[in-house]
Amino acid sequence: MTAMTTGNTSRADANRRRILDVALAELLRDPDVSMDQIARAAGVVRRTVYGHFPSREALISTLVDEAVQALADADAAGRAGVTDPAEAVARSVLAIWQTADRYRLLIALAQRTVTVQGIRDRLAPLRESKVRLLQRGLDTGVFQSPLPAPALAYVHEQMLFALMEAVNDGLLAAEQAGRSATVAVLTAAGVPASRAMELVAEVA
Repeated sequence: MTAMTTGNTSRADANRRRILDVALAELLRDPDVSMDQIARAAGVVRRTVYGHFPSREALISTLVDEAVQALADADAAGRAGVTDPAEAVARSVLAIWQTADRYRLLIALAQRTVTVQGIRDRLAPLRESKVRLLQRGLDTGVFQSPLPAPALAYVHEQMLFALMEAVNDGLLAAEQAGRSATVAVLTAAGVPASRAMELVAEVA
């Protein structure tokens, strides 16, 4: 009985993972894709999809949770072991952007279903770590800003969302966006533009 249960659980987990992977690809291809279409693309029946996700919104919400975790992981890996706050921000934004680029259409879609506030709430742990980094930069004079660190973290977050939308709308080339976003975030923190561009060229 235990072996059978374990086998069923493993199969259910594999189905869930496949549905999520296929759903992400399908939503990025067509933001209006239906649950039926996702089920067909995943090679499962509609009931199986609804067994894991009771609604399209629940499916998108789960994908957003995974995207946020991926962003947090990218941030941590990008600035691990870096002591200079400006370099840490540069590496963090470049790492985050590479991950966010995969999800930017999903994030735009999620703003219609999860709500912007819901996304903000999910980003709270990542924002808190960024506040600590920005505060260290302000305390050491690496950053110069009239804004306190928590407000500056919000500015950075909204800049990245805006630049993702600019890429989605064809106003910014995707291949340039990561470096441009990093320079923009650094200059918003008061790093001179020339130094910001040098730093991005060094770490990119």
